[in-house]
This record gives sequence, structure tokens and C-alpha cells, in this order.
Amino acid sequence: MRFKTLLLAAAVAMALPLAVQSKTFRWSRAVDVSSWDIHAQNVGVNNALHSAVYDTLVEYNSKTFKPEPSLATEWKRISPTQLRISLRKGVQFSDGSEFTADDAVFSLERAKNKNSNYAVYAQGIDRIEKVDAHTIDLFSNVPNPVLVNQLTELRIMSRAWAEKNKSVEPKDIKNKDETYAHRNALGTGPFVLKSWSPDQRAVLEPNPHWWGKGKYPSNVTEIVYTPIKADATRTAALLSGEIDFVIDPSLQDLARIRQTPTLKVLEGAEYRTIFLGLDQFRDELPGSNVKGKNPLKDVRVRKALYQAIDINTIQRVVLRGLAQPTGTLIAHQVNGWTPKADVRWPYDAKAAQNLLAEAGYLQGFEVDFACSAGRYINDEQLCQAIAAQWAKVGVKAKLRSLPFATYFPMIQRNEASIYLLGWGVPTFDAFYSLQSLIRSPGAGGDGNFNLGRFSNPQQDALIERIKKETDAGTRNGLIEKALVEDHALISHIPLYNQVIPWAATQKVDLPHRADNRIDWRFLKVN
Repeated sequence: MRFKTLLLAAAVAMALPLAVQSKTFRWSRAVDVSSWDIHAQNVGVNNALHSAVYDTLVEYNSKTFKPEPSLATEWKRISPTQLRISLRKGVQFSDGSEFTADDAVFSLERAKNKNSNYAVYAQGIDRIEKVDAHTIDLFSNVPNPVLVNQLTELRIMSRAWAEKNKSVEPKDIKNKDETYAHRNALGTGPFVLKSWSPDQRAVLEPNPHWWGKGKYPSNVTEIVYTPIKADATRTAALLSGEIDFVIDPSLQDLARIRQTPTLKVLEGAEYRTIFLGLDQFRDELPGSNVKGKNPLKDVRVRKALYQAIDINTIQRVVLRGLAQPTGTLIAHQVNGWTPKADVRWPYDAKAAQNLLAEAGYLQGFEVDFACSAGRYINDEQLCQAIAAQWAKVGVKAKLRSLPFATYFPMIQRNEASIYLLGWGVPTFDAFYSLQSLIRSPGAGGDGNFNLGRFSNPQQDALIERIKKETDAGTRNGLIEKALVEDHALISHIPLYNQVIPWAATQKVDLPHRADNRIDWRFLKVN
């Protein structure tokens, strides 16, 4: 009898590791999250990691990108300017505290704070009222046709936790002051932030109180995120099995990855447009040899810079085909895209030289040119290629490349004459881009990433009409008009829409998304 008992005990001991077998997901990209404060800096890297810990009221379906319930179970229009949201009951934050309407109201108000970089998503929310413990109303002065889409980027934080830890206001990303929420997190999402060593490693563990447990197929028991700046090192880590997934593999290594039996490449078009912004505000550009005036204020100069760029060569050589050249600031997946605006000014070096001469710059000029390093696919090589092409028409771009952590605060302080930026559209609606990039800087998210401070009263008035228009046909007509006009004004220089490859081991199972984001609900490690 004792022998049988020992055999049974041994069998149970052998079975236990299988029952609790860990499913660690180890992944990397070139840059690290800049803050764990969910309202500090609106950039894709942060949003991707925040979504593992913090839920939103509304989430996108990974395939259709139609809004679906998350912390909100339903929403309905009480009137054109009143949206009632029913909140999911029984939800707990990762510390076991209950999620209620107080947390939702607090988080949405926090997103509207002067330090928040997420006011663009809160645009149109003039007042937030608690109806009961699990119902809130959102009021606006004018109808907002994309309000539900905007809620997909407004994450929910515990009011009590924020108050206890003196994090009621978001961290101001433009300065070095820190709040508790900058390095710590507490959400209702599928994972909990266990530790974060900036630029080294972040470790996440499952949220024991996650409301979605059993509703979604994710089986991951640990996430280890390691930012690795060097392309070759990231690829080597994937090939050796040290990591399971790279969201930004180097283009030159894709062929090798495809040929490795244990690896795979997931590929698809992203909703992100890469473009150049230009300082059209200062009367004189810092560091330029042109004194007393700003060449970039002249549309002929902007057009010359545009037409001096051989985008097809860049697409073929620098980006190895993983780009869709564009003439507008939104990608095809975004509501309002129109072929009338998506027409590039043709590459023509001679025409560029003639435009510069006509504008009074026969010998060209010097200009500051800032570029991110490792944020977008081959971004440094892209900027080097553009600078070389400009040099052929006499424009001497003084190129400086900066790492992600310092690049974005720098351009947000308006310290670059020409800068590279990639712009995704989380609402999948053109208004998000028009308001953020083209409208004159102002309150409520207006021009929050119009870092060149382009300003045109006619465009401002048109964008204001788009914000309020509820008839879909009329609204899309106004969007088309704004995009076509922007094509002529050249507020920015559009380059291309990214085509995103992901690289992973065969054991990783996850859907590729147009927003270049991991859907943690569906991530599986086999």
C-alpha cells in the first residue's frame, strides 16, 4: 500500500509542472516606454505597453477595428450631445479594489488635464457626470461623431490609487519632474507591472483579478520586455531563442528570418503615415545661414524640398519595399481617405532648383534636420537619404539623430526646424489627423502635434466644421476638401505609409494589427 502511495505521489509531482507550466512571452523593440503614466505622452510605444496593464472603456476588434465593449458594456445616445455609458460590474483593479464610475470620471478628467498629451482623445467631452456607481454620461457642446472611437485610447486609472500616490495630475513629459504613476502602474487590464528598469527591462505578470480571464484565449504567464536598440542584436536574440518576438525587425534580416524553420514573419499595412514637419512659425530659423527670415514659410521652398525627394528610390533601397508612397497625411484604412489628395508632387530635382531660385535661394540654404533613431523602420537611413537628395539641389540639411526618449520631448518643445514623424490614427478617422497636425495649436488637443506650428484660418474653419458635422456624406466631403487643400499648401511633406513586418518564433500565436500593437487578449505561447 505504501509503495502505491509513493507511486501516486510521484505521478502527481510529475503532473504538477505541466499543470502550471509557465508561458513566458519575451519580446523586444528598439526603444523603451518613456513613461508608465497613461496620460503623459501619446506615442505608439507607450500605448502598446500600457494596454497590457490598463483597460479602456471601449476596445477595437482586432480584425474589423469596429468598437466593441471593454470596461463599458454598452453605450447609447441620449441626445446628439449626450452619450450614456454603462460600466462593467464586478471589475477589480489589480490590487483587488473595485472599479466604479468614480474611476471612469476621474480618468477621463485626468486625460483633459493641461499636462496630458491625450486631450485630443478627450476632445468633445465638455462635461462628465456620474449617473450611478456603474453609469456615466458624457456631454459635449456640439455633436461628436467619433467620440466612441476616441474612447479606445483613454485608459482607466484608479482614483484612490492616484490620490494616495500624489499622481492626480499626469506627468509633464516636457520636463524631468516625476510622479509615482511615471514608474508604477495599477490597472484593470490582463497584466500587472512587476518591475521596470528604464532602457533595460520591464516584467509583467498576470492580473489575478482580471475580468477577462476565461473570456479570451491568452495563456501567457509572464511578459518580459527588453528594448534592444541595435538591429543586429535584436535579430541575433531572436535567432538564438533568447526572445520570442520582435515588433520591429531590421529589413536586411527579413530574408534570413523567413528562411529559418523555427521563425516566421507576420506582415501587413499599418495605419501610420511617415512625414516631415517644418517650422513655419519662427521668423528666423536657429542655426540657418538665412538671417532675418524663415525659408520654410514660403510654399515654394516647401514644394522644392518635397519635389527633391525621390520617394521611389527610398522605397526600393532604404525601405526594401515595405512602404506605400503617399501624397496625403492619412493611410487608406482611415475614414476620409481620398485618391484626390493622395497624389504626390512628382520627384523633379530641376523643378526643385527652379522653385528655390524663384523663392530667392539660388544657392540653397542651411537648415536643421532632426531625426528619430530606431522609432520607425530604418528611420536614420531614411533621413540620411533625404539629406543627400536635398544636397543635390543646394539645401544643406544639418542632420542630427536622437534616441526616442530624448527625440520626442525635443520636438514637442519646438526645437527642430525640420523633423521626422510617424502618425498613426487610433480613431481610424481623418479628423484625428486634421485636428492634431494641421489645425493651429490651441486648446482641447487642437494642433497638439502641429510642431511646425503651421496655421491657416480657412483650414481651421473647415476642421471646426468637420468636428461638428454628423451627416457622414457631408462630413467626408469636408474632409476631402481639407485634404486636397492641404496637398496644395504643403503643411507637411508626406512620405509613405509603413508596411509593418513582425518576426516571431513559431510558438507565438497572435493577430497582426494595422495599429502595430499586440492584442494582449489574444496572445498565446504554444
